[in-house]
Amino acid sequence: MNVDFPAPSPSAVAALAFLAVALGAGDAGAQADRAKLLAGRALVLSHACGDCHGGGNNPAADGFLAGMRDTTQQFRIGPFITRPRNLTPDNTTGLGRFSERQIFNALRFGLRPGETADIEITGTMPGQGNFPLHPKYLAPPMPWPAWRHMTDEELWAIAAYLKGGLKPVRNQVQDSDGPPDFWASEYTVEKIGAWPAVAYPAASEK
Repeated sequence: MNVDFPAPSPSAVAALAFLAVALGAGDAGAQADRAKLLAGRALVLSHACGDCHGGGNNPAADGFLAGMRDTTQQFRIGPFITRPRNLTPDNTTGLGRFSERQIFNALRFGLRPGETADIEITGTMPGQGNFPLHPKYLAPPMPWPAWRHMTDEELWAIAAYLKGGLKPVRNQVQDSDGPPDFWASEYTVEKIGAWPAVAYPAASEK
């Protein structure tokens, strides 16, 4: 028996086409997000974040990136004690209350996310290009002076992983000690070099 079904209206065809495109775009977007998280994860593991912040290079370890849990993880920098912070996205004790932009600025410029606005920074001189007039820097030995030379894409991938690729862990870490200027005197161009780095070849290169 032959059954004739009515042809779909043009509006129905358009709606179905839009739905197919939207679903395809959603799949592509999800794949891109996952690729970004995996890229951030690889960078976190290859740069030994867990050696200080917990868990070593094992994402399955208890306390991975959850911050200092005992005094064996702390560092003494002169008269000051540095305590690795909780990097998981817990809203109270970790990075959950900060934006990816604030995390990016911490990695690129060394600025403490809790004391730095969620804003694009375009300069490195205090008071210029949205750079804080009185910057408050991350405490040593956080190696941001080296990390700042990563590409924007790499730093955004790390920020995305810390915000969206980890389960939140509640672990309150006491703030690190530091000088009244929040290490500003230690992070001068004369001591850590310029960003971006001087063009190749520099005086020591050929």
